[in-house]
Order: sequence, then structure tokens, then C-alpha cells
Amino acid sequence: MRAGLGTDKLKAVYGKLARRYDLQHALITARSDQRGRKLLVEKAVREGDRVLDCGAGTGSTGLLAAQRVGPSGQVTMFDLSDSMLDVAREKVSREGLDDRVSFKTGDLAHLPFTDGQFDVVLSTYSLCPVGDPATGALELYRVTRPDGRVGIAHSTEPDNPVLRWLGDRVERIAWRFPWLSMGCRAVEVLPALEQAGARVVFEKTLGVPLWPFFVFVVEKPGG
Repeated sequence: MRAGLGTDKLKAVYGKLARRYDLQHALITARSDQRGRKLLVEKAVREGDRVLDCGAGTGSTGLLAAQRVGPSGQVTMFDLSDSMLDVAREKVSREGLDDRVSFKTGDLAHLPFTDGQFDVVLSTYSLCPVGDPATGALELYRVTRPDGRVGIAHSTEPDNPVLRWLGDRVERIAWRFPWLSMGCRAVEVLPALEQAGARVVFEKTLGVPLWPFFVFVVEKPGG
């Protein structure tokens, strides 16, 4: 697995990408990124939930969650980049959902929330760029309440060895240009969550053949 870009570098890259992130990510993934977001929200979020969208970016996942939780629910959008969250704020305001959504900036590896604070914690494509994705996933798990759910979508490697080889060669080129690669690479975090006691309730692989996404939901056992 390639090394992460580092927090300062990621913040700078995504700050510059904020206004074109949605279009660029959709084109690179043939719009399978939004399919993953919709699937994750459908499987993990319920009406009235307190949801943390961690690595919320421009708010595409958090907005879906805010629509699903209804008037009695609440969504916190958390991201490293103020510029990305500025775009998210605009989306939320356009949809008239300001009363259901709050925003906070910080580092995914050190979440400023108490243990068990949220019913649901979501991460869509936000663990792929971080330096230690497994540790980041365990932070998501920490702030999830007992009997709560963690939903994650991240890049993974193709099963087919030929596609895996080809995808790696293309990624090597893209990796030279952080504004293009966005620091994304295939990661693996489910084993760390299972070791912590998480129970898998849903999993699916989707996306373009060279750069598929792994989408899954786990439940945190009750106290």
C-alpha cells in the first residue's frame, strides 16, 4: 500500500480541489462514487439517528443522510478542509436543511468527540488518503455508540490479477500529480474493525474495474 500524503499536504490539495471535487471524482469513478454513497446511507442510516459524516468533504454523503434522518435526526459533517466544508454548507442551505446539519473541522485520526457519541458514523472515500487508515477506522468505531453502525466506502484492489497489475501501473502515474490522484489508494480496514468486535451486516464491491470500491456496514456490539 502506498504511503499517505500527510495531513498538511492533503489539506492543501483538497483546499484547491474543493470547487471541482464533485465533478472530478465523478468522472474518475464513472459516477460509481455516488452509487456507493446512496447504498451506504440506505443500509446504515435510520430516521432520528445522530450521524457523523467523517471526511464529509463537499457534503454529498452527509446531505443524503440529513434527508434520511428526518426532522428528529442530526448530522455532523466533519472534514480536514474548510474549503470543502464551505461547498457542503452551500448544498445544505440550498436544500433547506440547515437545522439538521452542523459542521466541524479537524483531523480524522484524532476525532474531537466522546466515546459512543453517534448512532451512525459514515466515511465515504475519506479513509483512502489518510496515513493510517486502519487507525482512522478505529476512531470512527470509538465514537459510535454500542448497537450503533459504522458505514464505510473505500478504494480496494481488483480481484483479477491482470486488472490489479494494470490499475497499479496507471495509479503510479497519477500518484505523481496529487491534484489528480487526490491521495487516494486501495486500503483495507475491515479486519481491524472485526478484531475490535464489529459485526459485518452488509458488504458489496462496486465501481469501475480498475479502481473498485468496497462498501460495508458493521454494527458495534451493545455494552
